[in-house]
Amino acid sequence: MADAIDKRVQIAVHTEDGRVFFDMTEADNPCFGCGCCCRHFRVSFYQGEVDTQPGGIVPADLTVPVTPFRVAMKGTEHGHGRCVAQQDDGRCGIYEQRPSVCREFPVFMEDGSMNPECVRLRRLYGIAVTDR
Repeated sequence: MADAIDKRVQIAVHTEDGRVFFDMTEADNPCFGCGCCCRHFRVSFYQGEVDTQPGGIVPADLTVPVTPFRVAMKGTEHGHGRCVAQQDDGRCGIYEQRPSVCREFPVFMEDGSMNPECVRLRRLYGIAVTDR
């Protein structure tokens, strides 16, 4: 089991409305070359986050409607599909404009261990699970 989270890899950003967003740095980022979450889950979120709405930042042309109030990243709307923003190396092509659902997903837990969902998906997709 890993020790405390290396703050140089995963940075917790506390929002004014009480949510916690996670940013990953370039250093030892386990997401590079993985990106299982970007091709496994439906990435859906409130349509107010798209850039055609006041304050929205997610490029609207990369989304599709799933309900009157929710959109999904293209490619993920049915689940088990690759997000249109995922690059070949697993990195997000719109990292700075990614939706809140992506920002809220921690790769590492507070004790420094990898998120159990990351472990599950890595095993499912045949990607090695390693301790840092």
